[in-house]
Amino acid sequence: MAPTLFEHDAKPGDLIEIFRGTYEHWAIYIGGNEIVHLIPPNEDSGALGGLLTLLDSNTAQVRRQKIWEVVGHHRFIINNFLDDEYEPRERHLIVRDACRMVSQELPYSAISHNCEHFVTELRYGKSESRQVKRAAAIGGIAVAGVGIVALGAALFASLLKDDDKERRHHK
Repeated sequence: MAPTLFEHDAKPGDLIEIFRGTYEHWAIYIGGNEIVHLIPPNEDSGALGGLLTLLDSNTAQVRRQKIWEVVGHHRFIINNFLDDEYEPRERHLIVRDACRMVSQELPYSAISHNCEHFVTELRYGKSESRQVKRAAAIGGIAVAGVGIVALGAALFASLLKDDDKERRHHK
């Protein structure tokens, strides 16, 4: 169950990770129960519709909204996941820069310019997406798996041919 309005411990400049089932949406908490986030048009049209929009959009808008309008019935956490790797920028600078970007339309790509890239750039000055890295790793594993299966099939076929040749040779 999602926390109530007063149960979160977010501080201005914190990253908010919202679990939307098929993907995670990211925002920057700016205080006053408000967040700033990057959202493609129609992204909030349900899980599958939202995912399809994410994959099909090439622009997105920076919005400032109440956290509960964006979270809805989904679960969220405060997740400053790169704090051990990078020094976070000062909180007031993160909030200032996020607020200055509100209403701007920015390039969007699920792979290189998504909402997670947007918030990590604001917090750390470095644009990263763990979701994209995870998807790339899964894709690499899938490709490797297909390659292993193909190699296995080729070896098996080769063994069958050799076995067939040997049987014909001994007749």
